[in-house]
Parts: sequence; structure tokens; C-alpha cells
Amino acid sequence: MEGKTCCVTGHRKIPLEKIQYVKDRLTEEIAGAIEDGYTNFISGFASGSDLYFAEIVKSYIDRGLKLSLEAAIPYRKRYRALMNDTDNSALLLACSNIKVLSENYSINSFMKRNLYMIENSELVIAVYDGRNKGGTFNTIRAAERMNRQVLRIMI
Repeated sequence: MEGKTCCVTGHRKIPLEKIQYVKDRLTEEIAGAIEDGYTNFISGFASGSDLYFAEIVKSYIDRGLKLSLEAAIPYRKRYRALMNDTDNSALLLACSNIKVLSENYSINSFMKRNLYMIENSELVIAVYDGRNKGGTFNTIRAAERMNRQVLRIMI
């Protein structure tokens, strides 16, 4: 991929009253990234933050911006489940690349996916509630260790 790459990490369960706030902030951060020359966007396609991110990037693609959206899927069964859902399959079909990281689920599937996204990005947008444990926290820490820029959307 040419150009700069941005990925997302964030919580799957967003409190109902904060969903619109998260979508608005993701839209702002993605717009800012595009303005800063980012053309490639990677989503892990988990529920919540990841899918909101993918929807927003797709909306820019649908408006004619020359962006690429990549799906980083942790394991094959998750890919099949996404393809069996009408909305999610439409998002996947908008992707220029779909990377399935493992054939089978393992306890490390999601962190392996997250590391792939970080390693292939310069910027990480994190939808984060401040907890000092869990996948989003671990992904932010890994991104910081790899000297990636992390933009936090606190919820």
C-alpha cells in the first residue's frame, strides 16, 4: 500500500448514550487523518468501534475519495459470520483487502490481529474508556511501544 495507514482499536460495547458521540468523533479523526495524507485504513471488524470506523471510511469511499479500507479478521469463522450478515458483508465487499490472520480461533487470535494492524499503521485511533485491562488497553500499550501515534477518543 502506498500512502500512510491508520487503524482503529476500541471497545465492542459502547453505552447507547455514547454511540453518536463515538461516531461523530471517529468521523472527525478520520477526516483529520485524510487531511494529513492518510489514504489506507484498517479495521478489525469487531462489533462497536471497529464497525463504526469501517462504515465511516466506506462513506468517504462512496463519495469518491481514493481511499482503501482493509479488513483484518482474526480467524476464518469470524469472516464467515460477517459475510452472512447483510450490512457487514456490504462493508467487507467495500474493502480493497481482506486479511484473515488465522484459520482457527485461539486465545491469541485477537491480539495477533491487533498487532498486525499496529505493525502496518502509523496512526491508531482508539475508542477507550480508561480501563487498565482488556484488548483495547493492551493494543494502545503495544502501539505506544512501537512508537505509533495514538489518538484517544475517551468514552
